[in-house]
Amino acid sequence: MPSAFNFAASPFDCLSPAEQEQVRRHVDIAYFREGEVVLEVGAEPTHLYVVIKGYVTQTEDGEVVASYGPDDSFDGRGLVAGRVSSRFVAAEEVVAYQLAKATVKALIASNATFGALLFSDLGHKLSALSQRQEQRELQSLTLARVDEAYLRPAHMVDAQTDVLSVVQLFQSQRTSNVLVRGLPGGLGIFTTTGLQRAILDGRPLNRLAVGELASSPVITVRPSDQLGEAMALLLRRRVHRLVVAEGDEVRGILEALDVFSFLANHSHLITVQIEQAPDLDALAQAALQITRLISLLYRNGTRIGLMAKLVQQLNARLFERAWQMIAPAELVANSCLFVMGSEGRGEQLLKTDQDNGLLLRDGYTAPDDLDAICQRFSQALSRFGYPECPGHIMLSNPAWRGSASAFGQKVRQWLLMPEADSLMHLAIFMDAHAVAGDATLLEGVRRGLMTLATDNDAVLGRFAAVIEAFGSPSPWWDRLLPHGQAQRPLDLKKEGIFPIVHGVRSLALARHVAPTGTVARIEALVADATLDATLGKELTQSLHVLMGLRLKAGLAELDAGRAVSGGLAPERLGSLERDLLKDTLGVVKRFKALLRHRFRLDAL
Repeated sequence: MPSAFNFAASPFDCLSPAEQEQVRRHVDIAYFREGEVVLEVGAEPTHLYVVIKGYVTQTEDGEVVASYGPDDSFDGRGLVAGRVSSRFVAAEEVVAYQLAKATVKALIASNATFGALLFSDLGHKLSALSQRQEQRELQSLTLARVDEAYLRPAHMVDAQTDVLSVVQLFQSQRTSNVLVRGLPGGLGIFTTTGLQRAILDGRPLNRLAVGELASSPVITVRPSDQLGEAMALLLRRRVHRLVVAEGDEVRGILEALDVFSFLANHSHLITVQIEQAPDLDALAQAALQITRLISLLYRNGTRIGLMAKLVQQLNARLFERAWQMIAPAELVANSCLFVMGSEGRGEQLLKTDQDNGLLLRDGYTAPDDLDAICQRFSQALSRFGYPECPGHIMLSNPAWRGSASAFGQKVRQWLLMPEADSLMHLAIFMDAHAVAGDATLLEGVRRGLMTLATDNDAVLGRFAAVIEAFGSPSPWWDRLLPHGQAQRPLDLKKEGIFPIVHGVRSLALARHVAPTGTVARIEALVADATLDATLGKELTQSLHVLMGLRLKAGLAELDAGRAVSGGLAPERLGSLERDLLKDTLGVVKRFKALLRHRFRLDAL
């Protein structure tokens, strides 16, 4: 009976202790020589294999479609179907666990998650994962530190300050409380509840000292305390706010509303920071919180699609506020600031290059210092953590700003008379999303583009052909396992995200689909029968899996103090992640084959 079976690897990591013991009692070890066929097409499988050493290749019609290395299991689907549909060959000497079919079926019957992770399609695997993550989410949030939540500024007054002056401070600082020092019982707090008592007191507010009505002492927590403990303290003491302090140093005020908002939706708190920011310095602090929010949401298992939507909304409001602070009101009213690329599609998670532009209303005369205004905006975004675009696709570049009619003409030329970089510019502009000013200016230019969207297969083919631009000299499965060129980082953007995004974008152009997000485009293409529903669902799921893995790798680099490279080290993937990555890249491969056929790319 093998004693070293790895129950930390998927799908066995979801088994109960009793089910693990069941595996131990029925598992054996098998050996295969290099080149030996483990499973042949059409055979009736009798065991599930879990690789201990070596690797196995899976081929269909003579083409390698996947490889399996240590801790990978195969062929769950064939075992349940009763027939093997692929050929599995030992690419080198292989040692593997073999688990009898009857035992596997018994485990599937007793544990639905095990069954879903073992042999289901990508969607069922992700559904099973989602259920496991949701069980952990609330617990993880309550274990967050108090200083990870939004702390409101603490405003301090002396006990002798009159109440009228305090009310004026309430109004100017948009707050509902102040801390009061100089009280016999220690630090106190005066809130709008105390203000009600002051009004009922009857004495003039400018002659009534706030210290007479302040509550003392305040209830405090430390920044390092867990948020769950703070929430319990709020409920136990029946108060609405806590003072966050380290020793004698007050760090801020933790409001009950903010605690519950943090647990329900942290993005609300950053929105409040952005709305209340008085200057670019405060906006820079809010921008910093967005990256922290993403890290927190990822750790708590929030779905990638939801995270991307939240980040797009926050970034859009951040950019709008920055533009309103920098540009004159007349310019804001007579222009449309738009973002492009992943930000425009609502698929940006960690901050990437600035891709933005500016449309001016026809007939409007822009300020003489327009260029300086645009430069200041690009500099502000750089300060917020959004690097300048190496290709200068930014409104600080005169090529990416202009009147709506002139820009519309430029976009039409990109489509009808494509040259050099024009198709790339067209692809970037197709994802444009308005964030400030008059959005109808962008809608007009986009409407003109879609009206002209061509049925010329040659142009569409050239536009779609870019999906092949990032082809890798070695197949992706070679880099998922520790052999050959396995140690080279995998560029998920080139291998999977870009082919999905641009392939869908190409179909959207051909079908005159208006939405800018990849998922919304997929839904529109499914609705008009350009894509079948199954492939549409798989493309959406694959996009989110790839975005999630890329985010995980990026956050790990940030935690290590390194810049985000965009690369993924395959050797750091768990068995389940590797399994999901195989499935998603398999979907990408099938989608690229569809695009080659649809746009006749082989004939270009």
